[in-house]
Amino acid sequence: MFDIIIPIFNEGDQVIKLLNLFEKNIKKNFNVFLCYDSDEDDIFNYKKQLYNYKFPVHLTKNISKGPCSAVKTGLLKSKSNCKIVYPADDFINIQLLNIMYDKFLSEKADIVVASRFIKGGTMVGCPFLKAILVRTASTTLYLLSSIPVRDASNGFRLFSDRLLKNVKIESKLGFAYSLELLVKCNRLKMKIIEVPAKWEERSVGQSNFKIFKWMKEYLRWYFYGLKTFWLKKKTPINIDD
Repeated sequence: MFDIIIPIFNEGDQVIKLLNLFEKNIKKNFNVFLCYDSDEDDIFNYKKQLYNYKFPVHLTKNISKGPCSAVKTGLLKSKSNCKIVYPADDFINIQLLNIMYDKFLSEKADIVVASRFIKGGTMVGCPFLKAILVRTASTTLYLLSSIPVRDASNGFRLFSDRLLKNVKIESKLGFAYSLELLVKCNRLKMKIIEVPAKWEERSVGQSNFKIFKWMKEYLRWYFYGLKTFWLKKKTPINIDD
C-alpha cells in the first residue's frame, strides 16, 4: 500500500474529478490524504462524496498555512512505506502512480522523480520566466553536482518512508521540500531514479506558484546540492555546513 498526499486550496470540483480517475486507473491499494488550510475550504461541500470511493480518503488539516506545510502535514500523517506527493490539478499522470510504486518496489528507490526533462517527459504552457528558471536550475544541478536526475524541482515525487525517517524537512515555503529531500537523499547516498512525466499549465483556477517569494528557499537547497559534490560534504546532514 502507498499513500497519496495532495495539498489543496478550494479545488473541490477538481479533487472529485481526480479521485474518480484514481478509482478507474490505479491498480494498487492506496490511501489519499487531502491536506487543506482552512475549515472554509470548498472541499467540505463534497464531503459526503469522499466516502463513496473504494480507497480511504482522509481530510487532513494543515498544521500551518501554505503548500509546503500542507505536504509536511500529510507526510507526517501517512504511515505507509512510501508516499507520493501529487498535484490536485494533474489529470494526465494518473497511470504514472502505478509505475512509480512498481519502481519503488523493484529498484528499492528512496525517491522516484517524475521528470519533465528526460525522453518521454514534457512541459507545456509554462510561463516563460518560470520555464527558464526551472530548466536552468535542474540542468545546472545535474551537470555540476552528483544529483543523478534531470528534473530537480518538480513537486510531484515519491518518497520512501526510510528516507523520511532519516531526514528532517526544514523548508517552509512553496515546494522547496521536494528539492531539499532530493539533495539530502543524494548526500545520504540513497537511491534516486526518475521516470518521464508530462506537465501542463493549469487551465482552471490560478497557480499558487510564487517564484520570487520562494526563490531564497530554493537557492538554499540548490547550493546544498552543489556543496555535497564540490566540497565533498558527507553525512550526518547539518544545514549549517
